[in-house]
Amino acid sequence: MPSRRATLARRRGPATGTVVAVVVLVLFAAAVGFGVYRAQSDAGDGAFPAGADSAGVVVGRADAPVTIDLYLDFQCPACAQYEQAAGATLDELVASGRARVVYHPVAYLDRFSSTRYSSRSSAAAGCAADAGVLPRFTRLLYAHQPPEGGAGLPDDQLVALGQEAGGGPEFAACVQEARYAGWTRSVTDTASRSGINHTPTVLVDGQEITRSAEALRAAVG
Repeated sequence: MPSRRATLARRRGPATGTVVAVVVLVLFAAAVGFGVYRAQSDAGDGAFPAGADSAGVVVGRADAPVTIDLYLDFQCPACAQYEQAAGATLDELVASGRARVVYHPVAYLDRFSSTRYSSRSSAAAGCAADAGVLPRFTRLLYAHQPPEGGAGLPDDQLVALGQEAGGGPEFAACVQEARYAGWTRSVTDTASRSGINHTPTVLVDGQEITRSAEALRAAVG
């Protein structure tokens, strides 16, 4: 006659096996879900726009005698004011070959947007760099700058502005897949580690200048 312990073991056997199988399936699903999350959160990591490195993107001739570093956030009202005051001067200096501009589109103000607009617009600026229209796209972003504290411009409007700037059909895909989200994080982190704590910050050959077109012309010479 089988013992009570053996009888209980036989009764519990299938149930135990079912529990183990369920646990394995849950762990497998969690692993798959984590992999998908990592793939989405790492979108764009390691990809740099044309003319860019981990700190920013260069516009202008490589052999230009003067380098202007422009740290900006597309949600920053003072940056929009600087673009209006000095944007044409920047374009003139680049076009004449007297200077090159390194754009550093940081995402310092994400906390003031419900959709991380600073990050999204910075990544879109990388798409504009690919298309060779970053200065024009910058002007359009500031001309349509949304108020702080809101959702910012939706991606479809970023695409429309990029195409207005001359971005072409590839610009839309670049924005929609957040191709340069990782680059934006890199630019922001690099600027922060370099001691850049406000926007706009304008450096001419490494020296910070006041934020005016007159100061820019005087510093370039």
